[in-house]
Amino acid sequence: MSEHATAHRAGEAFADCIDRCTDCHQVCVETISAGVQQGGQPAHLLHLRLLMDCATVTDATRDLMLRSSDFAHQMCGLCAAVCERSAASCERIGGDQMQRCADACRRCAESCKKMAA
Repeated sequence: MSEHATAHRAGEAFADCIDRCTDCHQVCVETISAGVQQGGQPAHLLHLRLLMDCATVTDATRDLMLRSSDFAHQMCGLCAAVCERSAASCERIGGDQMQRCADACRRCAESCKKMAA
């Protein structure tokens, strides 16, 4: 494979990761909003705090990637871990919005793992 083709493929993976971070951030914020409106038990409040962490980390990861920070790859590793934990929590809670959030978190985690490697 030529150097140009490798660089192009890496650029596509980078852009894909930025998009997935953006999507995950948006879905987490929507899910937090829905959860706050519903109120909830203490377990749900811990879940919402985790989603706030996820929204913050995905936003920061995207920003670092957009400006080609030297720390972007390291942040992608953290982002993958937070997204995986958030996805598992959403699946435990259940419901359509939670499944949508879990799916977005898993896609983001998968993409960030590739970037962190």
